Amino acid sequence: MVLNQTTVKRPRGRPQVRGDDETRALVLSSARKRFLDTGYASACVNDIAQDAGVSTKTVYRLFEGKGEIFNAVVTDRIARFSVEVDQGLLKHPDLHHQLEQILIAYGRLALDPETIAINRLAVAEADRFPEIAASFYQRAIVATTTVFETWLRSQRDKGAITIADISRAAGFLRGMMTMEPQRAVMLGQRQAPDDEEIRIRATECAAIFLKGCISS
Repeated sequence: MVLNQTTVKRPRGRPQVRGDDETRALVLSSARKRFLDTGYASACVNDIAQDAGVSTKTVYRLFEGKGEIFNAVVTDRIARFSVEVDQGLLKHPDLHHQLEQILIAYGRLALDPETIAINRLAVAEADRFPEIAASFYQRAIVATTTVFETWLRSQRDKGAITIADISRAAGFLRGMMTMEPQRAVMLGQRQAPDDEEIRIRATECAAIFLKGCISS
């Protein structure tokens, strides 16, 4: 008796080539870990490429150098915050709810252990590499402050709130939401807040802030 044998056909041609977006994500994931594990100075492009499973040539095709990779690591995290804010939460009619959701999104970003570690890295290496401190300031602090300023200005223009200095008010909000817990984590005095603590803090910060500036 002859048994029928099924032949498994293998696809011909070269294996599917990984796209640049996927490769870029792998490089940034590898770089993020290298920066946090060894510091900015000790992290080299060759090691980042090896960890990502790509060639050094590929990394240099996507990024000009280590500085640009660090910039992209920071920008990638801030982009998630901007997307979360933009995805419909500002369409909610309740003023308190809008501010609360912005603060929650910001708290999740700024109080994330990895963000705090990147912050600590930028501060620790600021004297040797002032360019990464400047990058973190512009791409993280200024960028997130702009989100708060845009929201505050839109509410003031609609007459919902009364604020004389938008930039100062944005700083108040950012500091009230994250400064104390972030500083404690950076100094090793506590663990990063969990999502429940972030939500509670955002609710209280929104209430305190709006009581001081909401139009009567």
